Amino acid sequence: MLKDLCLLNGTSGDEGRVRDFIIEQIKGYCEYKVDALGSVIAFKKGAKTPAKSVCFNAHMDEVGFIVTDVTDEGYLRFAAVGGIDSRVCLDRVVSIGKSGVKGVIGDKAAHLLTKEECEKVPDFDNLLIDIGAKDKDDALKHVSLGDFAYFVSDYYEFGNGYVKAKALDDRIGCVLLIEMIQSDLEYDTTFCFNTQEEVGLRGAKCTAFAVQSDISVVLEATTANDLDGVTGGDKVCCLGGGAVVSFMDRRTIYDKELYNLAMDTAKEYGIPAQTKTAIAGGNDAGSIQQSGAGSRVMAISLPCRYIHSAASVVKLEDIDNTRKLLKALLTMIYD
Repeated sequence: MLKDLCLLNGTSGDEGRVRDFIIEQIKGYCEYKVDALGSVIAFKKGAKTPAKSVCFNAHMDEVGFIVTDVTDEGYLRFAAVGGIDSRVCLDRVVSIGKSGVKGVIGDKAAHLLTKEECEKVPDFDNLLIDIGAKDKDDALKHVSLGDFAYFVSDYYEFGNGYVKAKALDDRIGCVLLIEMIQSDLEYDTTFCFNTQEEVGLRGAKCTAFAVQSDISVVLEATTANDLDGVTGGDKVCCLGGGAVVSFMDRRTIYDKELYNLAMDTAKEYGIPAQTKTAIAGGNDAGSIQQSGAGSRVMAISLPCRYIHSAASVVKLEDIDNTRKLLKALLTMIYD
């Protein structure tokens, strides 16, 4: 399921293919509706009705690009949709629009760069997508302004249990939500598959207002910096270290009791877990905790290297251990 979801294209505002796939997986297991921004709100009946309402969240969208202009020579100008570093875009193949026209994000060859250009990373204003068009009119036969573009990236497993793909942020969270919906639950639970997280946590603001849960859990992927030569807290979190339970990021200070509950539960059940040693990034919890009357929030994330690129990497054992932690929390979080 993770492979199928990662290979689907669905940037912020264009999540339809991902949404359709998710609905095919959950229909028959729950009640669901699609809101005005395209998020899916699902309600799963459990054996009991809890005193506290709980909602689990993941976002459907991925980072990508949008076509903004076409040059006279037939090259496409474009902007990032979500937080993408231009360094991960050079010479990458992209797929554009509904027809999936292929293009290459191009820059000057190294032979032609000035010394100043060699020392500077080109920004998006200086990058173009080459679709092999002979001129502007030819290009506009195949693409339109406002078309979304996506990294073309295979999904594959490699090494000692690693997975490489685009969109692991946050198709991993979507998979875990689907699995929970397909299982037997002890308590009534709500699940939200949110849109437009990557451009400002927009979908979650609407679903949180509609659901108004007492407790909200966000399932995410988060930045691992466990690279060669990096030591201590600068690693932020590590692949193979288990689920990442955050205490704070740039959008959220997480509920301390819920943070302790997750870490204590992991310890009690012998499930590997870690925290995030940098106050960085953010996720849908930032909108959820402030919507309506507010909600107590917890974030459980998967450590992910090279996030927001065409070659994000996670470890399968971290997914398994996050699954185990969620199963243990599903009873304790309602107390």
